[in-house]
Amino acid sequence: MCYWVYNHHLVPRTSPEPAKAPGFSTHERILRVAKTLFANRGYEHTSTSAIARQAGTSESQLMKHFGSKAGLLEAIFIEGWTEITEEARIAIEGLVAPMDRLQAIIRCVLGRLERDPELKLLLLLEGRRIRKEGQMVALTEGFMSFVQLVDGVLQQMTDAHMLRANLNPQAVRSALMGMLEGMLRDRFLADRLGFPANFDLGQLQEILGLALGSFMQRQS
Repeated sequence: MCYWVYNHHLVPRTSPEPAKAPGFSTHERILRVAKTLFANRGYEHTSTSAIARQAGTSESQLMKHFGSKAGLLEAIFIEGWTEITEEARIAIEGLVAPMDRLQAIIRCVLGRLERDPELKLLLLLEGRRIRKEGQMVALTEGFMSFVQLVDGVLQQMTDAHMLRANLNPQAVRSALMGMLEGMLRDRFLADRLGFPANFDLGQLQEILGLALGSFMQRQS
């Protein structure tokens, strides 16, 4: 499929119409259809009427459940980050070493986004964009729970004197998450537009590991 970029967005030239999902509630149908349309057409180019029509419901029902188009996108982010955070919590259960816990969290993020390319596209290309509605970034409860999970592990590393003493663990978290997000976005653009980012997930994780190693205390 041929792709093109407009207003910093990546969308397919021909957008498949999402199929109605039988057996799902109105809320779930709207959410699933919106996720597909936002990912394929772009947030700005998807109308609430199109979402309602494809979900087999009305715009009034959409507004009743989500309040607005922005509220619908936020709900997608809440669901995505909540699921990622829950998977990460389960993955680190029983792990004692903070480094093992941090690596398990990173694997959960990468695995979830690889399994859900629509969510990956929306998080990478829509999650940090200034919108007409005036809200710059949607800091959802799900995302903040994920941040708290990572911060908790990094604080463990600080308390165990594993991180360099002069480093703020929140700065380390911002650096690691920024690297992860930037590298994932570059890989995404490489897959779709031939952007020069010829590295795979294994190499991405290796780079993150090297970066994390630079934050660690040197062993005497």
